[in-house]
Amino acid sequence: MMDTMRFWRVLLCMVPALAGAQNLADALKQGEDVFVKTCAAGYCHGPKGAGGGAPRLSGRGFDQAFIANTVSRGVPGTAMASFAMSLSRSELTAVVAYVATLNGISNPTIPAGRPAEEPAARLSGEAAGGHDLFFDAVRSFGRCATCHEVNGVGIPVATPIGKVPADVAALRALATPAVGTAAIAGERMPALIVSKTARGVIFYDLTTPPPVLRTVAPGSVETADGSTWKHSAVLAAYNDAELASILVYLRAVVRP
Repeated sequence: MMDTMRFWRVLLCMVPALAGAQNLADALKQGEDVFVKTCAAGYCHGPKGAGGGAPRLSGRGFDQAFIANTVSRGVPGTAMASFAMSLSRSELTAVVAYVATLNGISNPTIPAGRPAEEPAARLSGEAAGGHDLFFDAVRSFGRCATCHEVNGVGIPVATPIGKVPADVAALRALATPAVGTAAIAGERMPALIVSKTARGVIFYDLTTPPPVLRTVAPGSVETADGSTWKHSAVLAAYNDAELASILVYLRAVVRP
């Protein structure tokens, strides 16, 4: 279950503008696409939120704040998981707006923010394909955007991408010097430290995807440099050809 600090951090991250959504119509189309891929199965909320194995979402009178809260946090004790780490912030904002329309909100709020990512439609064929692979919702936690943010879209677990690897082999062998090891009550785990203060140690636990943001008392955790964790371990969802397309996309949009 997502702790309180991570919840508010994710909720604040939903404020920036949608990637590629120039107006409400674009946002709602993106939200519908995300809903169809992620939420509309018969064992879930059904087409257009009409209901299935999970409760009906349409015509329930939900306001947009409640929808955003539920999509981000999930519902503990049920099959409704948190989507804060499996969807990019643009997808989160879009699907919240779409579900709002299913509840009679004809003009849902699309928050303004920093400039959005370069729309995929303006990229070349392979770069556009790489864009779709990078943010592919179907791959769930196995996609690049689970840990990486590009031009304001994605989850900024790792530091911003500053230098694009030369080829697929270099991408798979990418060094991760910032990943260390944390030990709590004898349990050791790969850890990406966010901060250390007198009040607590905040780090991402990389044991399994998605990374889990943890906050622990300083005296209850020991940290050390170095880890057996490898970047290649989280690339299993992609084959070499797909990774090559992702690199083409990154070279088109990442500025050193």
